[in-house]
Amino acid sequence: MILWCDGPHEASENMRRDAGLLEAMERGAWPGGAEPAEPVLRLFGFVPPGITLGHSQRAEHELDLARCRADGVTWARRPTGGRAIFHSEEWTYSLAAPIADPDWGGTLGESYARVSRLILASLVRLGVPAEMAGADGGRRPIAAAGSSERAAAPTCFATAARHEILLHGRKLVGSAQRRTAGGLLQQGSVLLGPGHLRLADYLAVPEELRLRARAALATASADAGATLGGAAPLERWAESLLAELPAGTRLVRTPPEGWRLTLDGSESAPYTPSVRN
Repeated sequence: MILWCDGPHEASENMRRDAGLLEAMERGAWPGGAEPAEPVLRLFGFVPPGITLGHSQRAEHELDLARCRADGVTWARRPTGGRAIFHSEEWTYSLAAPIADPDWGGTLGESYARVSRLILASLVRLGVPAEMAGADGGRRPIAAAGSSERAAAPTCFATAARHEILLHGRKLVGSAQRRTAGGLLQQGSVLLGPGHLRLADYLAVPEELRLRARAALATASADAGATLGGAAPLERWAESLLAELPAGTRLVRTPPEGWRLTLDGSESAPYTPSVRN
């Protein structure tokens, strides 16, 4: 496995990279080369902060696009499903693997559980008193019901499902998975502060419902800022994950020469990470 501590990028670039990883897992090889694709756990962030939507969501239905433009808030659609997220004050990950991989592939339930156990163990190692959601097998609301339900419906952190990670009974990590015939991609966000609450400001709902959506999100979610800090470096998480991953996992900070993570194979240049200030 490769643990790629990639760093921050704009929303559309982050989603493009993950889509390229999924395509490589589907093919079983990196584009333009004979090297077989192996599982990759990518750690990244969003600069500037931005919004992602689930694969089936439509921006014109979910977001106040005029307000997004006025405030310079960018958005992108994820390769995976799920609901809208405002990415700020968080650690973000994606796990891409061939479905046939004996360690990270398998059925939806098997692969989702393996990744969630890894994320949970890495957070506990860092002192976060997190726990797995109940194994009742269904997605359940953890936000307050009532008039805020409609407003919170497009948001990821309003519900928790089996194998998702909670802090003090509230959602700490939101994750979603997409599977193709030969590959899988799981994406997730670990909350480090209240930045995700800004999503309420950009929902395509009346102003009074935005206030209720923010309150519902605050009730439903929790962040690990008290333990980790709102700006904890990705490298700290990478070290904790590396301690939990199997021996032989390779930690990289720039893509190995020869990676061609493109959506259609038409580009010839490998990715390079954004310049960090």
